[in-house]
Amino acid sequence: MNRDWESMRKEYLARISECKELNSLEQLRIELLGKKGSVNALMQEMKNLAVEEKKAFGMAVNNLKQGLEKSFAEKLEQLKKAQLEAQLAKDRIDITLPATSYRHGTLHPLTVIRQEIEDIFVAMGYSVVEGPEVEYDVYNFEKANIPHDHPARDMQDTFYVDVRRLLRTQTTAIQMRVLEAQGNKLPIKVICPGKVYRRDDDDATHSHQFTQIEVLVVGEGITLADLKGTLELLARSMFGPERQVRLRQSYFPFTEPSQEVDVSCHVCGGKGCPVCKGTGWIEILGSGMVHPNVLEEAGIDSTKYSGFALGLGVERVAMLKYGIDDIRILYSNNIGFLRNYKRFE
Repeated sequence: MNRDWESMRKEYLARISECKELNSLEQLRIELLGKKGSVNALMQEMKNLAVEEKKAFGMAVNNLKQGLEKSFAEKLEQLKKAQLEAQLAKDRIDITLPATSYRHGTLHPLTVIRQEIEDIFVAMGYSVVEGPEVEYDVYNFEKANIPHDHPARDMQDTFYVDVRRLLRTQTTAIQMRVLEAQGNKLPIKVICPGKVYRRDDDDATHSHQFTQIEVLVVGEGITLADLKGTLELLARSMFGPERQVRLRQSYFPFTEPSQEVDVSCHVCGGKGCPVCKGTGWIEILGSGMVHPNVLEEAGIDSTKYSGFALGLGVERVAMLKYGIDDIRILYSNNIGFLRNYKRFE
């Protein structure tokens, strides 16, 4: 059986070359090389050939089939590449265009200061303890050695809920709860953060609510030197390694002796400037050795154990550290103000 194999090959290759899509190429492949395709049909014709013709016919069909398979593979790769390039061209991003600016939320400066202080003390082995904001008078005042005639009990200073309960005026109340609960599990090393409330007229430096953090340590052999070392570490961690600490005699009912704590001005380095009012020092917190009456009230032997306490306002530290001149802005939810603190992200 004589066939023009070369013309047949050229015809099939031309048809493959004309395919512009993967679907049409696959349909042509099935038509030519499928089980019922043209090439398979040629193989069926071999049974009608003489023996001496079968070998040459079979070789010709095989050559045709292999050539077509190679051509289909090359065309498939070519179409896939073209399809990918077209998709990439469609999805191409023009990197010369200005980028879209997305606004991200930031941590509030008060949150940042609180976390920084907590991290400093947690690194020294302290535990963070919180307590209720609606507190009993006994924890807020009595156990803290604040007598009934103390000015802090005046109705103008305290928000009372009823005769026994009030909005806590100081996180010292948390310390009193800790002493009561852990007085037989000494030593105690805790940091007590939280909101406090006082009857006060809001202005640039005062607020009826603010955030306090108090620190309490009780154990054997605790001295004023331990307090000063802790204060120096806190001041240098918050305001820079060159900060110096100064203790001034003061009075707090729950500590004896009591000290106001000043830190050398971080703006002028102690030389004197408007921020420190020319003194070179800035008052940051109150502190002292835990009063023996407070220890005894908690069932702790004050002749054997001692301790120190310190407390600071988070708002005051934030205002000093970041140059904020009005405490009210911290509670204003002013987006423009908060955007200034992207460095907190």
